[in-house]
Amino acid sequence: ASAAIQRHVELSNSLNATALAAIGSRYVCLLNASQLQAIHPPSLRLASLDPSACSQETKNLLYQKAKEAFSDQHHLPAYYELILPYLGGAPAADLKALSKDDVNMNVSTFVTLRRDSLMLLTPREVQGLLGLNLPELARWQFQAPVRDWVRLQEQAQLDQLHVGLTGGTQEGYINLVTPKFPVSSAPLGTVAMALHHLPALLLSLLLLSISS
Repeated sequence: ASAAIQRHVELSNSLNATALAAIGSRYVCLLNASQLQAIHPPSLRLASLDPSACSQETKNLLYQKAKEAFSDQHHLPAYYELILPYLGGAPAADLKALSKDDVNMNVSTFVTLRRDSLMLLTPREVQGLLGLNLPELARWQFQAPVRDWVRLQEQAQLDQLHVGLTGGTQEGYINLVTPKFPVSSAPLGTVAMALHHLPALLLSLLLLSISS
């Protein structure tokens, strides 16, 4: 299949609707970056592809092609359904924009979004994306990636969603990074001395902060 696809691209320099129909969801994940770039965007209007099993790179490239293919319908209600199969490659900025369109995204779709994009969404933006499906998010809160997203949010903002999400950061909470002392590169006596003076150093920094 890979050889046949490559041969077609070499002969035609593009992947049109007929080629995409032949490739289908079964072989779409075989496409490499250069072959994905050879897709004629309008051809996606006639194709029925499901890239959910593909690599993240493939999802990202297909999303950009699909976004271009359906750009003239971006402000129409049908746009969400057209772009839906490709949302696994959507950047955070596009998801934030989509959150303003009352799309009522299913949570099963939400959890398949790009992890880096999902982590940049605010609770209000997630509420905008999920809409009527927001209450279902609580059932996923102990599973990745929802669990990891929740941990990045302020609990006060999660409480405003009124769906029972817990595990966010509390007001005034500070993440402290514990310093690591490489025992192999310093004598134990030096490490012990550093630890001995650490409380005094922290107190001095605190007093300096207050005075400033």
